[in-house]
Amino acid sequence: MARHPPPPPLSDVPLEAGLHVVATPIGNLRDITLRALDVLAGCDLLLAEDTRVTGKLLAAYGLSKTMLRYDEHVADRARPRILAALEQGQSVALVSDAGTPLVSDPGYRLVKDVIAAGHRVFPIPGPSAALAALTLAGLPTDRFLFAGFPPPKSAARRTFLAEVANVHATLIFYESGPRLRASLTDMAAVFGDREAVVARELTKLFETAVRGRLTELAADPRLDAPKGEIVVLVGPGAEQVSTAEDADSALTEALTRLPPGEAASEVARALGLNRRDLYKRAMALKDGR
Repeated sequence: MARHPPPPPLSDVPLEAGLHVVATPIGNLRDITLRALDVLAGCDLLLAEDTRVTGKLLAAYGLSKTMLRYDEHVADRARPRILAALEQGQSVALVSDAGTPLVSDPGYRLVKDVIAAGHRVFPIPGPSAALAALTLAGLPTDRFLFAGFPPPKSAARRTFLAEVANVHATLIFYESGPRLRASLTDMAAVFGDREAVVARELTKLFETAVRGRLTELAADPRLDAPKGEIVVLVGPGAEQVSTAEDADSALTEALTRLPPGEAASEVARALGLNRRDLYKRAMALKDGR
């Protein structure tokens, strides 16, 4: 049987015009993909969240490229130039400091505008801290929800957590070291004492994963304001039917923080109950009935 010759390396093929969304290493620089290197080498314009960080990645692979800063502070000013480059048929690459752009990183608005302008968007897949943490956690992987960073203040954080508490899936959050213990405490209060994992410094020299119940992790001295990037994973809770007593308890607590309408909305999302019925009950509880 005749053998077909292998296809030429991608680096020998000019990049197609459009926005190339490029995943980059979250720690170990050897996690870059060959295709990502080809795109970084061949693009006409490289957008970087922090040009210094991306400059180190390029230098590690002997690449040199003129970069344009693209983060939330300059995005509105930079987008017209980017769209103009695409109109001229150029290839534009977007990277964040680490991992997959748009995942708790800048880029969503840009992708939306590029699509609206009729240009192509090319995903260049690769590292993601959320998925890396999921693979080592030992928690269910058949269903998961990435929820990003919780709000910094406890009251807003508990409201945010209540919105996903009833989702029967492994929950994935990003968090900073200084807020980690407070977040774990609030998670234990909102979710109950579920199994959880705190993963940090993924793919780096001091990669760690601390496993336990949420109350255990909230008190664990190893998690006292740790440094580095942190991923918190919380296992799914047991599926259960909420009772009237559950609703009253949740409403009573929510009414200490929120007006009746917002309290009803929060509890409806958390318990999967009808908001209109909960609002009527919230008004009754507020009036002492």
